[in-house]
Amino acid sequence: MTMIPSNPFSYMFHSVNVKWTKLQAQALGLRQVVFRTAGVKEEEVDDLERALKEVKEKYGIEGVVSGAVLSKYQRQRIERVCERSGLRCIAPLWGSDQVELLRRYLREGMEVIFTGVYALGLNAEWLGARLDEDKVRRLEELWRRYGLNPSGEGGEYETFVLDGPYFGKKVKILKAEKRWMGDWGVYVIEEASLEDKESPYGGGG
Repeated sequence: MTMIPSNPFSYMFHSVNVKWTKLQAQALGLRQVVFRTAGVKEEEVDDLERALKEVKEKYGIEGVVSGAVLSKYQRQRIERVCERSGLRCIAPLWGSDQVELLRRYLREGMEVIFTGVYALGLNAEWLGARLDEDKVRRLEELWRRYGLNPSGEGGEYETFVLDGPYFGKKVKILKAEKRWMGDWGVYVIEEASLEDKESPYGGGG
């Protein structure tokens, strides 16, 4: 289930490149159900509740898995909505060491790019850049220097996953644009498609 906010500064939901989650769903072999929200603080939580109840009724879902790591704001609201909707709330990453979590993503072969930066120490060069060991070290530095959450849980940055261990195909960006606003910016994917993954044995995957 994907919530698409019209407000680019939604407290609850990603906005940058969210339309391309359709390719991620296809790569994962999952059904995607899309709902829209104005993205107004707190009202968007009610929108989430209505959407979950509809999906529960239509598809018989039993719970919600969230990627919350540190944000009590998001976790508490998701838990509250799940409780009112009669759904289990599962947060497998909650309380994880943020830096180690990023390194785990790299070990597991995830390909992640930065699509929005909004914090001191993050500049235009991060836009469209891939998460790698150097970026992890720099995020750890910024955490120690400024208190930035390395996993971006404070809204410091947004990302987009191009590939991962459960993807049958990978997302290929065909056209994108960096938009820098002086002290923050976004990397907007304008065209993208799915492509076969490389097989470790050679040839297409």
